[in-house]
Amino acid sequence: TSTPWAPPIGQRRWCATPSHINRKKRHDAPLMDIQRIEKAILEIVAASSARLTPQQLEKTISTTYGLDKIRARELLKQLVAKGELEYTYEFGSTFLVLSFNKPVRISDRVVVRPPGHRFKPLPDDVVISIQPGAAFGGGRHATTRLSIRAVEYVLKKVRPGWLGADCSVLDIGTGSGILAMAAVCLGIKRGLGIDIDPCAIAEARRNVDLNHLQDRLVISDRKIEAIDSTYSLVIANLRYPSLKNFYPQITRLTHSRSWVVLCGFRLHEVQNLLGLYAERHFEAVWTADEHDWAAIALKKTYLKNASNPPQADP
Repeated sequence: TSTPWAPPIGQRRWCATPSHINRKKRHDAPLMDIQRIEKAILEIVAASSARLTPQQLEKTISTTYGLDKIRARELLKQLVAKGELEYTYEFGSTFLVLSFNKPVRISDRVVVRPPGHRFKPLPDDVVISIQPGAAFGGGRHATTRLSIRAVEYVLKKVRPGWLGADCSVLDIGTGSGILAMAAVCLGIKRGLGIDIDPCAIAEARRNVDLNHLQDRLVISDRKIEAIDSTYSLVIANLRYPSLKNFYPQITRLTHSRSWVVLCGFRLHEVQNLLGLYAERHFEAVWTADEHDWAAIALKKTYLKNASNPPQADP
């Protein structure tokens, strides 16, 4: 029998076998698809309920879009270079998260930007400058975005005249001050943000100064029990146990036309929280969720048989 001729090893070329075609496609994704893939990567990071490591993202990209790990890694590096993603480090692990080192829209009207970054707002935009720091509330977390969306909803829903000279906001656990500042910039006339963390107090005051809101917004370390005024809007982005325990105080600090925005709890905790707040003193009119976090906007209701002081569940 004769042996089929083949060129010397050095002259051989790849045959267009299916496996070779797949390898070529995995590495050389069409340029027209790169932007679509990059957008999808950002959506994956934003939608994840847990932070993702670079290795986890590489595997997801490779599996979903047929790219090899080298190309997937290059795409992630490009997104970091563009300022779309950034590395964070915690407990010895590296994660990739959305970057807020540029102006970022976190709701229909509210845009957060670091100091010194330019942004051309739309006519109805509210642009808030936040100095990067340790205090919670830079816009990265879903609960911050949900809270601001809830505030926007409330201020669209209120009747004409509600935003009068006496319209005020109380932000419990103010963190960076972003929620109180958003409420004031969206139309509330004056506000008070309280926190027990000295670091948060210092950073929130700097952010208030940065946004020229010193005459309308006070940041304080006062305890909630020491506050004796009532407020048109009360915001509390706190975990479920704190929201449950603060129910009597929030009821006391609201009047018959007040609204309350609650956030910081998980989806499975919504019904328990509604069972407490909406049973006698509040009506839930808006709910939303993101990445297993939830938010509620409630309207104060006047019930003649609700004369007994409200009590939180034991």
